[in-house]
Amino acid sequence: MARFELKLPKMGESVAEATITSWLKEVGDTIEQDEAVLEIATDKVDSEVPCEVDGVLVEVLFNVDDVVQVGQTIAVIETEGEGNATVETPEVKEVEVEKTTPSTADVVQTVVAAQETTAPISSNGDRFYSPLVKNIAKAEGIAQVELDAIPGSGKEGRVTKADMQAYLKIRSSQPAKTIATPTQTVQTSTKIEVKKPATPIIAAESDEIIEMTRMGKLIAYHMVESLQTSAHVQSFIEADVTNIWNWRKKVKDSFMKREGENLTFTPIFMEAIAKALRDFPLMNISLQGDTIVKKKNINLGMAAALGNGDLIVPVIKNADQLNLVGMTKAVNDLAARARDNKLKPDDIQGGTYTVTNVGTFGSIMGTPIINQPQVGILALGAIRKVPAVIETPEGDFIGIRYKMFLSHSYDHRVVNGALGGQFVKAVKEYLEGWDSNREI
Repeated sequence: MARFELKLPKMGESVAEATITSWLKEVGDTIEQDEAVLEIATDKVDSEVPCEVDGVLVEVLFNVDDVVQVGQTIAVIETEGEGNATVETPEVKEVEVEKTTPSTADVVQTVVAAQETTAPISSNGDRFYSPLVKNIAKAEGIAQVELDAIPGSGKEGRVTKADMQAYLKIRSSQPAKTIATPTQTVQTSTKIEVKKPATPIIAAESDEIIEMTRMGKLIAYHMVESLQTSAHVQSFIEADVTNIWNWRKKVKDSFMKREGENLTFTPIFMEAIAKALRDFPLMNISLQGDTIVKKKNINLGMAAALGNGDLIVPVIKNADQLNLVGMTKAVNDLAARARDNKLKPDDIQGGTYTVTNVGTFGSIMGTPIINQPQVGILALGAIRKVPAVIETPEGDFIGIRYKMFLSHSYDHRVVNGALGGQFVKAVKEYLEGWDSNREI
């Protein structure tokens, strides 16, 4: 018999770890090749981990809610054949502590060594730590107990990158202080405020208490963080999409018959937005500190609803290089996999600009929150049939037109009103200039 090590696979360039949410197999169960063994969750998406071989699950190395690094062995599968690729469990080193009073440096080294050899930095029931915060803590030698004591300015007291930078700055300039915990005393470099107890839930006897989902908590955190980061400002414009309405009505049946795809308005709007981003490349940027990163690729994020009502933003890569058929297939594929919870981590990474269709829910306009670290997001309002003034060489008259509002939110730190307004005006002009005789 041989032993196969099932490792946490790579799930994207920026994904370094995942949390185990459930084991689909138990020790002793028979597993077929490509059959899912467990479910995991990153800070962006949930997915399954399949087995690469046929065999029997003989050992599980992590429990539910444990955080696992990419490449770590998470289970052992016994297979037919020869070989003995046994799993070496992490060695836990014993740290000797002298009974005499140690120096500050000795205590720090002892605690950090103990933390590094027993468990990695992880989120707990009180706090969520992003991968970025964990990486900073690891690089700076901040132990779990020390990290837990750092005051957080984010949602529900969560520690942000700015909190870590401020703490490290103070830590390097002040003498060591002592933090007392129920189990040990840790020497750190600055005085830490005691965390305030969680606010008690106040509810009437007839009220229902509903726990937020993991993704719901992440969405709430990212929304508040975005508002605290960017200077949000909006521009609104109304677009006449009568030509698009009539054209789609004329070609959608033949398109479905030929391509097997439903032609919605979304890919048409996405095409216009991608063209406008090509015209205004300074809308296709990100801001990192005081540095502007101008993106080469135009990757459009598309807000999509999940089955439980949460939203996720899959990304159409190189959207400006797709024709309308390719754009339609990309939109339909991502939307379908979002509804079925089958998106992969790479599907929701690398976005450079985001679009959200608030018209789907009947809203005529909205003021969307920027998807960090991008600098703009466009909300598409509902298409309405309205009376409008129509200008002709023979004079003006009133007619029935199909119109919609475009709501553009942008980061006023780097995008001024002229650029923000010109960009959304360009989108309007592409939509209104639609060729009614276009062939696809």
